[in-house]
Amino acid sequence: MVNKEFDLHDIVEMKKPHPCGTNRWKVIRMGMDIRIKCEGCGHSVLMPRREFTRKMKKILEKSGEL
Repeated sequence: MVNKEFDLHDIVEMKKPHPCGTNRWKVIRMGMDIRIKCEGCGHSVLMPRREFTRKMKKILEKSGEL
């Protein structure tokens, strides 16, 4: 099982790529809902946290904040 401990400003990979061809998403808002932004075209998507954790494949880059 891949570690699914994500944080704000992490870059994640989803199970399905975005229609623009990119599969790199930046977490830009967290709460009950998660907003992610496509790194390729800039489109943002809002989804419930439960759905996000189910559809997320892995974390590509952790945020630089400590």
